Amino acid sequence: MIVILGPTASGKTQIATRLAAHIGGEIISADSRQVYRRMDIGTGKDLGEYGDVPYHLIDICEPGTKYNLFQYQQDFHKAYDDIVSRGKKPILCGGTGLYIEAVLKGYQLAPVPENPELRKQLEGKTLQELTEMLTELKRRNGSVMHNTTDVDTSQRAIRAIEIEMGEGSRKSVQPATPVIQSPSVFGVSIDRELRREKISRRLRARLDEGMVEEIQGLLNEGIPPENLIYYGLEYKYVTLYLTGQMSYDDMVSRLEIAIHQFAKRQMTWFRGMERRGISIKWLPAPQTEEEMQKTIELIINNSKFKIQNS
Repeated sequence: MIVILGPTASGKTQIATRLAAHIGGEIISADSRQVYRRMDIGTGKDLGEYGDVPYHLIDICEPGTKYNLFQYQQDFHKAYDDIVSRGKKPILCGGTGLYIEAVLKGYQLAPVPENPELRKQLEGKTLQELTEMLTELKRRNGSVMHNTTDVDTSQRAIRAIEIEMGEGSRKSVQPATPVIQSPSVFGVSIDRELRREKISRRLRARLDEGMVEEIQGLLNEGIPPENLIYYGLEYKYVTLYLTGQMSYDDMVSRLEIAIHQFAKRQMTWFRGMERRGISIKWLPAPQTEEEMQKTIELIINNSKFKIQNS
C-alpha cells in the first residue's frame, strides 16, 4: 500500500488522485470528517479532483453520528481487502494521523460503550477541567493513542475520558502484528508561510462557495448544534455563528486561527509517528504541473510494491 499524508492545504489529495489515475489505484480516505454525508464544503472533500478514480470511506455515515477509530479500522480493512481482491492498488490518503497510525501499526482496539452515569457526573464541568482530568487519566494509564490535540469541545473531552475510564482501558489499545506489510509512506511537506496563505485563501473560497449555507441546512434537518460543534473547526465556529454566539467577522477570524493551529498539530502528530517507528519519505508540495509529474514519478520509483504498466 502507498500512503500519502500531510497537513491540511498541502495538496495531498491531488497527488494521491493523480497517482491513482496513473497506476490504476483506488483511494482510501483517512479523514475523520469526510465520512459524513452532506458535510462537503466544510470538510474539503473536493470530489471533483477524483475524476474517475474510485474512492472509499467518504460519505459513509449520517451527520450527527459519532464515527470513531474502532469503526474506521473495521471499514478500512473491508475497503483494503476489496481493492486488493480485484487486483487494484490501494492508496491511503489523508491528514488524520491517528487513523493512519492505527492502521499502519495494526492496533487492536476494544470498543468502549457510552457510560450514562459518568456523563452525568461530568456534566457542567468546564473544558479546562475535563482536559486536566483526561491528562491525569492518560498519565496513570500510560495511554498515548487517544489524540487529545483535537479535544476542543466538552463533548469530545467527555468521550475521551469515557474511553480512558472504560473497562480494560489500559488494554484497549495494544500493538499487534501489522496487517499491512511494508507500506510505502510519503509525506507532503509544505512551507509554513505558503501553507498559511493557502489555508486563508481556501477558507474564504469555501465561505463564498456556501459553507455557511451548508451548515445551516444541517441545522434545518434537525441535527442538534452541539453535535455539529463536536466535529470542530468549520462546523464548530460556523454553528456558533449561526446560533448567535459570535459575529460573522469573529467567526471567520477565530476559525482561520483554529485551522492554522490544526495544521501545526497535524505536523506534530506526523513527527511523532516517525519517532514511533513509521518511516515517512517527505516530498515538497508540488506547485507546478512539472513538479507534480516529478512527484508522481518519485513516488512510483520509491514504492515497495512493483507497479506494472505505469
